[in-house]
Amino acid sequence: MPIHRVDSADTSSLLDIYATEASQNSLPKYRIPDGRTEPRAAYALIRDELLLDGNARQNLATFCTTWVEDEVKALMADAIDKNMIDKDEYPQTAEIEKRCVHILADLWHAERSRETIGCSTTGSSEAAMLGGLAFKWKWRKRREAEGKDASKPNIVTGPVQICWKKFARYFDVEIREVPLEGDALGLKPEDLRKYCDENTIGVVATLGVTFTGVYEPVAALAAELDAMQRDFGLDIPIHVDAASGGFIAPFIQKDIVWDFKLDRVRSINASGHKYGLAPLGVGWVIWATQDDLPEELIFYVDYLGGNMPTFALNFSRPGGEIIAQYYNFLRLGMEGYTAVQQACSDTAQWLGEQMAAMDCIEMVYDGHGGIPAVAYKLTDADHGFTLYDLSDRVRMGGWQIASYPLPMNRKDTVVQRILIRHGVSRDLAQLLLDDIKRAIAHLKENPVPNSTAKPGFHHD
Repeated sequence: MPIHRVDSADTSSLLDIYATEASQNSLPKYRIPDGRTEPRAAYALIRDELLLDGNARQNLATFCTTWVEDEVKALMADAIDKNMIDKDEYPQTAEIEKRCVHILADLWHAERSRETIGCSTTGSSEAAMLGGLAFKWKWRKRREAEGKDASKPNIVTGPVQICWKKFARYFDVEIREVPLEGDALGLKPEDLRKYCDENTIGVVATLGVTFTGVYEPVAALAAELDAMQRDFGLDIPIHVDAASGGFIAPFIQKDIVWDFKLDRVRSINASGHKYGLAPLGVGWVIWATQDDLPEELIFYVDYLGGNMPTFALNFSRPGGEIIAQYYNFLRLGMEGYTAVQQACSDTAQWLGEQMAAMDCIEMVYDGHGGIPAVAYKLTDADHGFTLYDLSDRVRMGGWQIASYPLPMNRKDTVVQRILIRHGVSRDLAQLLLDDIKRAIAHLKENPVPNSTAKPGFHHD
């Protein structure tokens, strides 16, 4: 008989969770509690608070992954203790990251995809900033070698996501965000001569504009920069912000030339946790060649066990999302990614057709030629409600839809955007459409003359 002691007074595991002491008090908000809480009670109480969040699957304002396979969840759990930065301790995780880099370089037609350089990041925003930093260093080195002033760098963009404005402010670069003129939705080739000069470190072309989902014409922008080099001697590179489109165009829009097939494109970023289908927390940046990433930006760290190169704004970060990205490459392959993205695109185009048939709606982007999304505005008539009112109304059914004004010079145009991601089935889109129709019918019958509804979603 084993010798052990039993604490007959310890009945904590027998207590109902909602009869424990912790459940009888508000959870701590400003200081750490004095005592401990039983694990199952702590879990249940926090989980209860999380129920107040919206249902992520109904959030059609976000680009980010909201559905993953059970195998991905298992791999994320297996990798919970893996630190991506510690390549000496976790060499196979580092190997998987390297494989992803070369797979993406090949997918985006780098000339020597097995030799080029790139890295994972915490997301596409960090990846974009790393691309911008490489441009700034390359430009400054060239200017200094020519004996010219290198104190006033600028970068030229169309309507960009907030990360580029952060890059400009944090790293002391002037951002020249070209205003939208007329019915323009993005950067146009004819804009470049007006905004580019000898201090332009690069042009950002966006493959999937955040505000509308359209692709900017990368090949046409590259051709115009080629012409400007012939005319003025300005050699200005392109960085493609393919946060979403980088995982869509290679599979279902192969006729669009936008990547390293163009010599003018020197770097590309994409978000693994958007249409790359990985869980939240991974982005990618790839350079056309090793020479496009200045050696001065690479740090060598020797205090984790080996002498490891790193180029990142962050240091320690989880490796699970990178492993999950590789799982998707292995699990889906070209065939699977094509099927997923085509299904999303088909659903977006179907939704665009249904929305266009509504008398109060005018389509801005109908899902053709860009990312799987639709964007629309109200017609010019007085409908007695705004798109902000419509967003509020459908939110009663759990749906989150982004409504906001277009940027620079088109702020008087308010649009609503719906993103179709992996996991948004045709049936789910039909349920959303039904709720939108009911909401519009209600608002027409019950006008909101003094509406106080405002944007509930911000790009800035």
